[in-house]
Amino acid sequence: MFSINKLKKKNFAVYGLGATGKSIISYFKKRGFSNYCTYDDYKKSNKKNIFIKYLKTADFIILSPGINIIKSKLKKNLLENKQKIISDLDLFYMTNSKIKTIVVTGTNGKSTTCKMLEHLLKKNKINSHLGGNIGTPILKLKSNKNTVIVIEASSYQLSYSKFVKPSCALILNISNDHLEWHGNMKNYVNSKFKIFLLQNRQNISILKQKKLIKIFKKKKFKSRLKIVSPLIYKNINEKINNDYLNLDNNLENMSFVYEVSKIFKINKKNFINSMTSFKGLPHRYENFLNKKNIKFINDSKATSFKASVSALNQNQNIFWIVGGQPKFKDKFIIKNIKKNIIKCFIIGKHINFFKSQIKNKIKKHVAKSLENALLNIFKEIKKYPDKQLTVLFSPASASFDQYQNFIQRGNEFKKISKLYARKYL
Repeated sequence: MFSINKLKKKNFAVYGLGATGKSIISYFKKRGFSNYCTYDDYKKSNKKNIFIKYLKTADFIILSPGINIIKSKLKKNLLENKQKIISDLDLFYMTNSKIKTIVVTGTNGKSTTCKMLEHLLKKNKINSHLGGNIGTPILKLKSNKNTVIVIEASSYQLSYSKFVKPSCALILNISNDHLEWHGNMKNYVNSKFKIFLLQNRQNISILKQKKLIKIFKKKKFKSRLKIVSPLIYKNINEKINNDYLNLDNNLENMSFVYEVSKIFKINKKNFINSMTSFKGLPHRYENFLNKKNIKFINDSKATSFKASVSALNQNQNIFWIVGGQPKFKDKFIIKNIKKNIIKCFIIGKHINFFKSQIKNKIKKHVAKSLENALLNIFKEIKKYPDKQLTVLFSPASASFDQYQNFIQRGNEFKKISKLYARKYL
């Protein structure tokens, strides 16, 4: 698409110097790029006026995924140069057009599906690397024509993208999420569908949701569409001995992975063996502690109610810790899962939101903090000596009201749970 030598002659403005921004600068230095200017809202040493002036002469403006143009301090300048804006994913594709890539996006399940794909490929001796929105920034991955790159792509990255062209593109699902960032559902959906825009008949797209298939056909994308079958055929699924993958959402994730396995001509036996040996990611339905009649599950990555439903469906006699920063326009449909819950414990700074969503359908306790929630749960546990119990931390909300991210709050839940289990059980 672009040669390195051709790109070296272009001017780049890099806005945002977090992990993604740093990976871009590292990429430039290793390849001898010299025509670039950087800026970050939170770096005092940066000279804002110099960067604004540079935007006018820049050929490309690379934005870090977390930057929202509308809320940016440089909103006016960015909007004036919007046609120049790209992402780090674009920079990767601009110079790696011959590398096989699998791009995964969707509202829920991206990280787990990407990790399953990487595991499947490596188990079947297919050279692969995983990056993007999960773990390693895409520009830090080593790649060649014999490598398959699995990329987790967020709607933030895709909303700016102009050159993304996956060999295989997956949209797992779409539900209300990040609407405060995208403005409305239409913009959010359009950002996801960018993964299909540049594909041709040599490329493959994989979908399952009927509404997404309808949009795909209406827009007349050029790639070959594969539709995920209702979860994996019985003679396969029943042979996969992996409790983690029995969750409804992970069964759905695995059905996408199965479609990819057929593309790479991985036979059923090897697929079954690969999925049986797969271990889940931390903070995604992580059953980290079993003591006496109680299991403790860390599902901190569940940042919306829909993301929590699978765990709530899968267990009984649940002490459910919920709360945090609610997702915009999120709604809790409690009817089908209330029978599984003994009591919920609400934490965080948005107590009233969760009280209004749960109402009187479930017994609840306002705990505010994780520590207070667990302290009260361990008191409640004594009332049920003969029952198999589940302590489930599935917050159904983002972490930013009390924590830096879902990892920090998940680790705190595990730490306090283990401490109290030693003390009280």
